[in-house]
Amino acid sequence: MARVLIIATDGFEQSELIAPRDALRDAGHDVTLASPASDPIQGMEHDEKGETITPDTTLDTVEADAYDMLLLPGGVANPDTLRVNETAVGIVRDFMARGAPVGAICHGPWLLAEADVVRGRRLTSWPSIRTDLRNAGAEVVDAEVVTDGNLITSRKPGDIPAFNRALLAALG
Repeated sequence: MARVLIIATDGFEQSELIAPRDALRDAGHDVTLASPASDPIQGMEHDEKGETITPDTTLDTVEADAYDMLLLPGGVANPDTLRVNETAVGIVRDFMARGAPVGAICHGPWLLAEADVVRGRRLTSWPSIRTDLRNAGAEVVDAEVVTDGNLITSRKPGDIPAFNRALLAALG
């Protein structure tokens, strides 16, 4: 059983957090949701408010090396807020530095660009952030799921089944 860390805040795309979390749990993995604060965070279903979810812990208490995988769901506001949070960016750098699997979907790769860990890497994302990723040195492709070493990326909610299979494969 692996320990998986999800980091998210208000504005996360609900399906991109819930579906991978549930797939990982169903496969027997221990999943923890961390956020900047302990208050419930607002999910989104595209541009409509979805459900709220209460984080299990806060970012400032996370010990990244206690986890085997990092998951970065999208939504527009969620990664845009987290990419200016030094603790969140530091967690991304920690996982990437030790080669642990990192999954990011939709706008989630914004955090990867902010952490300066995409240079020379091949990945995909939501179309509107692809220029940002290229400017950060990534090779960006339009594919359902892209695995480059420890980095697993997908474009959108419709890619979740392929994304989930890649996440589970990375954990063996």
